[in-house]
Amino acid sequence: MTIRQNYERLKAQVPDYVAIVAAAKTRTPDEVRQLIDAGITAIGENYVQEAETIRQVLGPAAQAVQWHLIGHLQKNKINKALDLFDVIQTVDSVTLARALNNRTEKPLPVLIEINSGREPQKTGVLPEETENIVREIGLLEKISITGLMTMGPRFGNPEDARPFYRETKKLFDFINSLNLPGVNLKVLSMGMSNAYQVAIEEGSTMIRPGTILFGERAACQRKL
Repeated sequence: MTIRQNYERLKAQVPDYVAIVAAAKTRTPDEVRQLIDAGITAIGENYVQEAETIRQVLGPAAQAVQWHLIGHLQKNKINKALDLFDVIQTVDSVTLARALNNRTEKPLPVLIEINSGREPQKTGVLPEETENIVREIGLLEKISITGLMTMGPRFGNPEDARPFYRETKKLFDFINSLNLPGVNLKVLSMGMSNAYQVAIEEGSTMIRPGTILFGERAACQRKL
């Protein structure tokens, strides 16, 4: 199937209230362009440099979509990221949030990345530390916390991801119930190609599929 057909099929399966952010890691500018032409409204990139390259190649077409950073943001890439991305989905510390607040020239919507699997090799805020971090970041004048994001452990069986999505949704509801200043959670970003259906069942309002849209990566891409 073509990229357009893949997108149309996925869109038909996903409720209207669920946003689709295409995970475009290692994808070519032509592949991203095909998806934009098909009607996608948001592109997610893991790397600042990769996003910059693709946006340069796409030219004016890049303006047709929102750009989300869905990978870890290094502090030395903040200035460039602020030029490229409309939303930062991977804020995982007060230090990073303060750096963004100090450098951005306009209000910046961010999501707090939750390490729902408590995996030591992964970035993200531990669920039990989220309230305190959200309270601090919410006080920053230019940062708007609009949601939570989680990767969750990667399993072959999508059902195995359900407990981690469920816990993140409970955390989402709890944070919202606190009515904290500067915090208005509307977006719950969780679920990729292998488990987006389970994520939606557990309350996701934004999914980040890649393979199901673009198809399998070529062997040279998988090595990246």
